[in-house]
Amino acid sequence: MATGTDTTIPHDSKTVLLVASGDLRPSANQQCWEAQQAMERALQVAIEEQGYRLVRAHPYKEDAKHGFIASQREGLEVFRSIPPDAPLIVAEAVWQYSHHVLPGLTTHRGPILTVANWSGQWPGLVGMLNLNGSLTKAGVAYSTLWSDEFTDAYFTAKLGDWLRTGMCVHDASHVSDLAVDTVPADARELGKSLADELRRRKAIMGVFDEGCMGMFNAIIPDRLLNASGVFKERLSQSALYFETTQSSPEEADAARAWVEQRGMKFHTGPTHETDLTDEQLRLQMQMYIAAVRIADDFGCDLIGIQYQQGLKDLLPASDLVEGMLNSTARPPVQSRDGKRELFAGKPVLHFNEVDECAGLDGLMIQRVHDELGLPVETTLHDLRWGDVDRSGTTDEYVWVFEISGSAPVEHHVGGWAGSEGYRQPPMYFPKGGSTLSGVAKPGEIVWSRVYVEDEELRMDIGRGKAIELPGEETRRRLDSTTPQWPIMHGVLYGVSRDQMMARHKANHIQVAYASDAESADEALLVRAAMADALGMRVAVCGTRLDGTPWVELTTKGSVIAAEVS
Repeated sequence: MATGTDTTIPHDSKTVLLVASGDLRPSANQQCWEAQQAMERALQVAIEEQGYRLVRAHPYKEDAKHGFIASQREGLEVFRSIPPDAPLIVAEAVWQYSHHVLPGLTTHRGPILTVANWSGQWPGLVGMLNLNGSLTKAGVAYSTLWSDEFTDAYFTAKLGDWLRTGMCVHDASHVSDLAVDTVPADARELGKSLADELRRRKAIMGVFDEGCMGMFNAIIPDRLLNASGVFKERLSQSALYFETTQSSPEEADAARAWVEQRGMKFHTGPTHETDLTDEQLRLQMQMYIAAVRIADDFGCDLIGIQYQQGLKDLLPASDLVEGMLNSTARPPVQSRDGKRELFAGKPVLHFNEVDECAGLDGLMIQRVHDELGLPVETTLHDLRWGDVDRSGTTDEYVWVFEISGSAPVEHHVGGWAGSEGYRQPPMYFPKGGSTLSGVAKPGEIVWSRVYVEDEELRMDIGRGKAIELPGEETRRRLDSTTPQWPIMHGVLYGVSRDQMMARHKANHIQVAYASDAESADEALLVRAAMADALGMRVAVCGTRLDGTPWVELTTKGSVIAAEVS
């Protein structure tokens, strides 16, 4: 890697530069490189057909066996050679760590385009959306695009716009700013009351190390979070590791027996490197007990475990733990002296991948749904991919919502009896560990995302449903993504695929069930009013179940650029 005098890449008005941010883990970068190459070749053809030239701004690395930027330091060095005014594409066919390229992008003056391939194989769409959310939070202007083959008319036209003008614009007429005074009085008053209570009594967010996998967009600045009545208890994954070693094997075995008695099936084998083993499961159950006790020690209202770097080298994956924590029906955990059951009868609210935006959203969901008598279990999912239904069950566009390892069992068809545990993929987790997998039950949902833009907290919120698809179609979707992980077949009301991709400011989407369409609408209204009372700028997206727009609640919708400044 060059560390001496900068050498600027030659370019002219017809030259576009390309960078590719990758994973921090060599195994993931190597396994996913072939897909990245295929995407870049297709992108190059598309650009050349418009009379431009695409030049990679950093080389394939023979020793590493991939061509990704694989660390923040490497990214800084790469950007030293990139002309600051050059048109620049960040191309992603894989999960990527945004902080590898974010520092360079914050000072880049030329037009920026983020691009992903429309594929579920590796989470390139997820990686691009995380980068988009991070750029939004950082106040960096960008455009964004996605495509199956990079030959469709929509992609070609938008790419041409960006090449000629430095920006491309997408239809966001499904998005309208909330006018809280038009929310029905009972919902508005309840939302404000819950906001006032949160600010008055305050809550503690336990954070087991910030910044999971470079997700800059997942960190809420303290001054914004504190203004909502929530304060961080900064915990360490090393403390979680230590407490895991202090949990007894007997307690862990009892927790495993509890879930298995209720129908949970673990797919175990003898080989640590490739199978889910009994010892991995014991350590995960010990971690579950440790997490509950630490949450109690610090009086946390919710906790988030970083899930990846550091802890993955010491223990099996935390996925099973996270799904168990978010479940109301979960193995009981006693205080160390055995005199109290901790958080009895309720979830220990957990925000996966220590995504603090999802944590704040989840806390609001829990309080709103508890007040309305609705299911309080909630989780984030990756906005992983989507496709038309090939079974003929529905003509609606069906998203694959798929969190990396766990969801609360109340979301699964059959609950515990419909849940299974598979070993996490070795390329991500050398020490293994079980997922908490299942297929989400059909039902009405509220979806949302809290994010940071223009130095303020914002929320996008909308309605949708989880639907049931035949087993063969479900298997196709799982096999097109990561089959070990839980899946939700998601339909969003009044929001097209391209509108969602253009607007969404995160790799994650928060989901919660309601009892029916009417109660889901009510939950949306109360939470939107609560968010507004907490000082967030709220946008209502899409329509109700029957296609009725939310216009009476909002300012007039408009066509909005995907660019953020």
